Amino acid sequence: MIAATAVVAAAAATGFVLIGSGEDDRAGTDPTKATSPPVSPNNPRGTDTETATVKGWKVVVNPSQGIAFDVPPQWALQSTSWVTYVSENDDPDDTPLIGMRAPAYLKEQWCTSDEDKGGTVEDTPLAVAGSRGNNGARSAEEIAGSDPRTWVYGQFTQPDKNKVRPGTVEPFTTNSGIKGSLGTAWSVGVERTQKCATNGKAWTFAFKNPQGDLASWSFFGAKGVIDEVPDETVRKIAATVRLYKDPSDS
Repeated sequence: MIAATAVVAAAAATGFVLIGSGEDDRAGTDPTKATSPPVSPNNPRGTDTETATVKGWKVVVNPSQGIAFDVPPQWALQSTSWVTYVSENDDPDDTPLIGMRAPAYLKEQWCTSDEDKGGTVEDTPLAVAGSRGNNGARSAEEIAGSDPRTWVYGQFTQPDKNKVRPGTVEPFTTNSGIKGSLGTAWSVGVERTQKCATNGKAWTFAFKNPQGDLASWSFFGAKGVIDEVPDETVRKIAATVRLYKDPSDS
C-alpha cells in the first residue's frame, strides 16, 4: 500500500501515458531504481523564489501545472520532476491508479518495513501533498469526489474498496481567490496485518485554471495515529493553493 515514487525527466513527461483522469505525468519506474536530476541538497526546487503566504511555511511549486501551495516547515520538498502515485498491489506493470507531481512529504520514513522479506526496505510517509492536471474529467466536483477515494483505496485499503468512506464535496475558495470544490474520503477497519498498515484519509481541491483546464491539489495521510495531520491543518494548506508562473517564462 506504499505510494510508489519515481523521478522522471521533465522533458520526457509528455512521452508517458496518462495517469488516472487525465494526468499528464506518468511514472512507471521502480522507486528503488529511480534516479534524480542533479539539484542542490539544500534546495530541491532549484531556483524557485516564491514566498510562502503563511509565515514560516515552505512553498511547494508545480511549474508544469502552474500551481503553488504552502506546507508547514517540517515537510520535505521533492524536486519538481518527482511523481508520487499508487497502483494495484498485484499489478505486475505497476500501472498508476492516480498520481501527483512535485509533492511534499511529512516524515518520509514514518514507518519502514520489508513485508515480503525480500531484502528491500520500503518507507511509508506520514502524509503527502501535491498537485496534478485533470484534463479528461468532467468537472471540479467530480474530481473532488473521486480522487480522495482513489488515494485512500490505493494507499490504505487495498484490495477492499468497501473500507473507503466518501465525505461531502463542498464549494471552496482559496485565500488567493481560486474557486473550486473540496472533497474528502477516509478509511475504516484497516487491519494491522502489516507493520505499516493503518487507516488513512485524503482531501482534494479541484478547480479550473485560467486556461479553462481542470487541475487539483491533493493530500493523503495516516488517520487515527498519534501524529495524524489535523483536518484544520489540511484545510489551511488547501487554502494556500494559488496560481504560479515560472519566472523564466516572463
